[in-house]
Amino acid sequence: MTDSKVEFNRKAYAEMLDWKNRLAGKYALLVEGARRTGKTHLVNRFVNAEYDSHVFIDFSKSDRRTRDAKKAFEEADGIADLVARLELIFLVKLVPGRSCLVFDEVQRFPTAREAIKHLVEYGRFHYIETGSLVGIRENVKDILIPSEEHSMKLHPLDFEEFLDAVGASMVKDAIRERFAARKPMGGGIHEKALDLFRQYMVAGGMPQSVAAYVGDANSPLVACDEAKREILRLYEEDIGKYAKGYAAKVRSVFRLIPSALSRHEKKFRLSDIDRNARMRRYENAFLWLADSMVANVAWNSTDPDVGLGMNLDASTLKLYNLDTGLLLTQSMRGGAAADARLLRGVRYDNLGINEGMFFENAVAQTLVAGGHELFFYSRSDRNDVGNTMEIDFLVRNGIKICPVEVKSGQYRKHASLDRFSAKFKSRIGRRYVVCTGDYSEEGAVTYLPVYMAHCL
Repeated sequence: MTDSKVEFNRKAYAEMLDWKNRLAGKYALLVEGARRTGKTHLVNRFVNAEYDSHVFIDFSKSDRRTRDAKKAFEEADGIADLVARLELIFLVKLVPGRSCLVFDEVQRFPTAREAIKHLVEYGRFHYIETGSLVGIRENVKDILIPSEEHSMKLHPLDFEEFLDAVGASMVKDAIRERFAARKPMGGGIHEKALDLFRQYMVAGGMPQSVAAYVGDANSPLVACDEAKREILRLYEEDIGKYAKGYAAKVRSVFRLIPSALSRHEKKFRLSDIDRNARMRRYENAFLWLADSMVANVAWNSTDPDVGLGMNLDASTLKLYNLDTGLLLTQSMRGGAAADARLLRGVRYDNLGINEGMFFENAVAQTLVAGGHELFFYSRSDRNDVGNTMEIDFLVRNGIKICPVEVKSGQYRKHASLDRFSAKFKSRIGRRYVVCTGDYSEEGAVTYLPVYMAHCL
């Protein structure tokens, strides 16, 4: 749910327009994403602005119109009859080429999704489906999955969308301009941008949390934290509802994300759950969290090349929360006073503990929102320390690999980055150290302020 008083400028809107202009005649649009990322709100806004009329069926409801709509799908004599029934149920006149039918929370009623093939072939209107990804995957056992779907994933708000939401669009534009010019932001502007990024880490990118943060002038940190706790509670409920047969394993893995990221190497250790745990027993838990988009999984690419996914150590992975604001709230185990201090600590850069986990999670979230799969490089050699190295992220740029290290301060040392670059010299492009310092370059290394990570 999203506060109706707060309107977000979502980049996905342009992607939806592209679908409408190029693909809607052949494909329905399937908007997938984790719970509470703003799917329904965005689709509502889109169809109200871009179509003359629309029918919006929310299959999560049990009101009279929704029940009648379900009966229409089951009893209609063909597609023309189905459309005529829906027009009467919702008292909406659908105009060929200028109207849209929306099936919200389509995972709740698989029959509607199965009808997409015939609706698209009917060819008179456009169709949009929304749903939680894990629910969509679970409820397809007895239906024919339509090939006439164009999938679009909706993530939490990225930093640029957050800047628009808090009225700092000028800072957003300045960041892009300075990155393109390969120049530092400079003095007070750098500090301003860094402060805004810290606000983003606290509030996160979940629309409900950002709306609370923007809308509460008296205690915005507490308001957004309450919203995030509610979202985390829903995710725990979803695990019990959909992770059938291995919910306990999924819940254990999900709850251990903060402690895994708090370690220096940040790799997930199954021994933290059970000293006898093995990956083959927990593999489905990681896949469930990835499919549900509740977590972002990073894989260890053992021989990094253009095909980063071709050489993976499946037993070595890192797990990030889909949203850094949620991770911050998930990390809180104390009472309200302790929680408030932790929120202020991140906000005002006096946390008193290693902030690296939050910065690295934020960069992972940023890369995923930008369309990157997450890969890292990890090698340990007890006999030769020069052959031991940890690279946080590997980003593909054309035929080159760009290694990315994340620092929570203004560190200039990067031994692992240097070793990695020497070992794979012919494959490596620009090197990046994401940190809290301003933009600068030293040879092939770019020191990138964390608020510029999305420019990658």
